[in-house]
Amino acid sequence: MDHEGESIKIGSIVSWTYNDDGSEKDKIVKEVIEAIDPEEKSITWKVIGGDLLELYDSLTIITTCEHEWTTCSFIYEKKTEDTPEPLVPFGFLLNLIKEMEGHLLK
Repeated sequence: MDHEGESIKIGSIVSWTYNDDGSEKDKIVKEVIEAIDPEEKSITWKVIGGDLLELYDSLTIITTCEHEWTTCSFIYEKKTEDTPEPLVPFGFLLNLIKEMEGHLLK
């Protein structure tokens, strides 16, 4: 993971590398933090670059935490009707949250 600016600050840019199909070439996604709402405990991430934009015209992820629950909302626009639902990025985010949870519980 690479980032520019503060890790959790509006305007920060975060780049992720992932491999969802076992191929030799890693894929990247570049996101900007658009909004942070401490009262609602939410962060809005907008995809601004990378492989996902080959499939989607736009993709925004909103994470909200309440008590022991994290809710992730995906707002996206497909390039074509045949474009699949964004299950791969959702799975990546789910695995990331599980890893963070495991780290925090140690």
